Parts: sequence; C-alpha cells; structure tokens
Amino acid sequence: MKIISFILLLSLFLSACTTLTPEIQSAEEFVVAPESQIPWPTNNWLESTPEEQGLDPDLLQDLRTAVEDQDLPVHSLLVIRHGAIVLEHYYSPYEQKTTHVLYSVTKSFISTLIGIAVDKGYIASLDHPVLNYFPGSTFENADPRKEAMTLRDLLTMTSGLDWDEGMPGYQGITMRGSKYALDLPMVADPGSEFLYCSGCSHILSSVLEQAAGQSTVDFAQENLFKPLGIKKPSWEMDAEGTAIGGWGLYLTPRDMAKLGYLFLHQGQWEGEQIVSSGWVSEAVSPQVSIDPGVSYGYQWWVFPDQAAYAAQGMEGQKIFVFPSHDLIVVATAGFSGDDPLLDLVMEYVIPALRD
Repeated sequence: MKIISFILLLSLFLSACTTLTPEIQSAEEFVVAPESQIPWPTNNWLESTPEEQGLDPDLLQDLRTAVEDQDLPVHSLLVIRHGAIVLEHYYSPYEQKTTHVLYSVTKSFISTLIGIAVDKGYIASLDHPVLNYFPGSTFENADPRKEAMTLRDLLTMTSGLDWDEGMPGYQGITMRGSKYALDLPMVADPGSEFLYCSGCSHILSSVLEQAAGQSTVDFAQENLFKPLGIKKPSWEMDAEGTAIGGWGLYLTPRDMAKLGYLFLHQGQWEGEQIVSSGWVSEAVSPQVSIDPGVSYGYQWWVFPDQAAYAAQGMEGQKIFVFPSHDLIVVATAGFSGDDPLLDLVMEYVIPALRD
C-alpha cells in the first residue's frame, strides 16, 4: 500500500533528533539564474542536444550506461539545462506520460503553496501559532509548547511533536487527518530540534485550507498547476478529503521538473510572479543543519557543498536544482534502500558541463 510504504526507509535515516545549528549559510548562491531569453515549458519543454547547451554528450551517455550496467531500479531520468531537455530516458514500463508517485517530493509542493498563501495575504506570518488555524478544536496532550508551535516550526521539521515516522503515523494521518498529529504529545520545545515529520507536512495542508477557504487541490490548481501547465495531477486524500501534505502527489517527470524550473527562476513564470523570490530564497536556504553537508529549508533539502537543493522522496524520487549551472535533474525510481542518485549526478552530469 503506497501510503503506508512511503518514506519508511528514509525514516530509518532521520528518526533520530538532530540539534539545530545556530549559524546558517546564506541562500544567495542558490538562487542565481539567467534572466534573458528564458524558454517557458508551460505547454512543452524545449528539446536540444547536449552540445548546444554546453554539455558533453559522452558523459551523459555514460550516466545511462552506469544505470544500466549496475541494474539500478531507475524509472526515468531527465537533465535540463538553460530550459531545454538534453537527456530524457524512460525504463519500461514507464513512459513520458506516465504519472509517478512522488512520495515526499509532495512536501516541496506543499511548502510552495504555503508560500503563495503568504504572498496573497491568506497567511499573515509564519510565526503565527498553528493551533490558531483550528478554532473550536481541542487536541489531546495539552501543552504550552504545543500552543507555541508555529508554521515555521512545521516547515522546518522542528515542531517538537512526538511523531514516529512509520506505519502507525501514516495510517493515523490517512484515517484521522491532521488531528492525529496534533493530538500527539510534545517531546521538545518548538524550533529546537529536527525531527522528520510527515504528519507536520499534512498539518500544513490543513492550515492552507483553513487560511485560503478552499481545498488544497483547488488552491494548487488555481495558483500553481494551471499557471505552470501541469494538467493531470492526482493526489491522495485523507478520510476528510484533505490532500495529504506529506506524500501522495502523482506527476509526470516533465511536470516534476517545472517546480524546479520555477525555483530556478526565483518564483517567476512567463512574466508572472507565482511565488515571491523572497519565499524561494528562504525555502531553499539551510534553516536547519542535519548532517555535515546536508541541511533543511522549508520542506526542501539543501546541499551546500554541491551548491544545490532538492525535493526528495522515498525510493529515489528527485528534483535536483543547481542554480549556478542553470541545471535541473529529475529522477523517478524504485530503490529499496539508500539511492546513489546525487552521487551519479556529481560523477557524470556536473563534469559534463563545458561552460
């Protein structure tokens, strides 16, 4: 069952709490992209040869060879530079129009929708207490720390809730919605410790509905999917009909890449500011230090050593963005353990750059 299996392996890596690092690296180097003559893939992506976009075709072919020689369970690979697809390959039975489960890549979409809601004034501040968005509701395990928990804490996975990433939590969200997560006891002060929490991402989906006065799916369709030309998304719901914020979105790899392209261009799309550049900068800045070389923003993973950030999901669903190279790499896959995709990108794609 997809909603039960998702993130299980990721949770083994992240289940332990990690203390926040007070000194956070600036996001400026992560949000630089060319601005002139931008091709917009609203209807179709531009396609090009690697040479025309300054990449070595032999190294990109070596990437495909490595995947095939190692029999890696990769379902699709896309490499996009300067707004043009230079490598696109699908492994049977997956095809260009096949929608793929994104697992936790969904979180980066939810974060973007929260940013849009902030820009539009539906959400006045990330520092507002979460419980304010559920007037008239009561939750178990009352605690002053729970009352102090803010939207920023949810976005950065520092809620302080005693969430256990695994089957009981996924079932609880599916059957009881955000109340399951908000009923949990507190184990830390909000903002003090990183604890990966798919339930927290689902609370964000519920907050969005309360703040905007419409469903998460309708808000996404109007303010994100339609402007970007994402035409056939599907999204798993909880028992109350709220789109699951921590997982459950299905898109084609080409449509996955559009979120990366939006962020590569600081939230702007065909002359329209879909989400503010300020939000983009904050979302992909290292808000929380997890391990050496790995940080977390607003539901985005940040890799300062590689000057990259990514939306990541279980089994190898990836949207990598390398702003200084005007480069996006998308993958879908079915790994049963840790995946080597970032290593493969750094071994073959980055060295393929010729300008």
